[in-house]
Amino acid sequence: MRAKKATGKVWILGAGPGDPELLTIKAVRVLEAADLILFDHLVSAEIRALFPAAIPAFYVGKKKGQHSITQKELNGLMIRKAREGKTICRVKGGDPYVFGRGGEEALELVQAGIEVEVVPGITSAAGCAAYAGIPLTHRGISQGCTFVTAHGETEADLNWAALAQMRHTLVFYMGLSKAAWIQQSLLENGMSRRTPIAFIENGCRENQRLITGCLFELADLVERWQIESPALILVGDVVDLAAQLNPEKNNPEKRNLEFYSEFNERRLTA
Repeated sequence: MRAKKATGKVWILGAGPGDPELLTIKAVRVLEAADLILFDHLVSAEIRALFPAAIPAFYVGKKKGQHSITQKELNGLMIRKAREGKTICRVKGGDPYVFGRGGEEALELVQAGIEVEVVPGITSAAGCAAYAGIPLTHRGISQGCTFVTAHGETEADLNWAALAQMRHTLVFYMGLSKAAWIQQSLLENGMSRRTPIAFIENGCRENQRLITGCLFELADLVERWQIESPALILVGDVVDLAAQLNPEKNNPEKRNLEFYSEFNERRLTA
């Protein structure tokens, strides 16, 4: 009589924000040992190039308005393949437990009796800010950092008064389409119009772009610079350190000197 095959395992793996050299040693080892790889939209092409050629890899990502598979279908697929004895590597951009829905998937798997292990990844806020020369905390400037998703169950989930007054560095994930709402909500709750802000587009990748300004022009900058996803929004005085800590990448002569002159004048008179 043929023995029943043992149940497999699911690894929920954080691939970091884009640079393949930011993958952990454990992440590489898990990828190489998988029977099946399921990867998200924010997993960069450079990281996907490291997937072993002999291991089947399938895109299961979601973009705004474009879902390749529903979350329910994806959960069912992982459960089914694990029960077939497969080792599944579920690859997510950033860290699975920071706005990556890794906790939701892990709960579904555990409740189905599937073994799950999480491999942490560098979350986008930490990786992209560091590459842009912006410390998330800095003595005398910011004693804390708050990560915020602009896509909660409801917009009322956010305590804007607390966010505007705590003097933390604020990092908004998935906030590009909500820039006007973020700007208005912070201003209405007392944050200074001159508070420095930054957009980091395609962070930790070769085409990373940093756009800086002030809170009063947050929404305008999205259109002015045609900023596209993936992009983080940083709000706080630490943004001003980028010009000193990463001057090569933040040289106005490499971007739009006329705009910067206009911007500096507006900032002083705002």
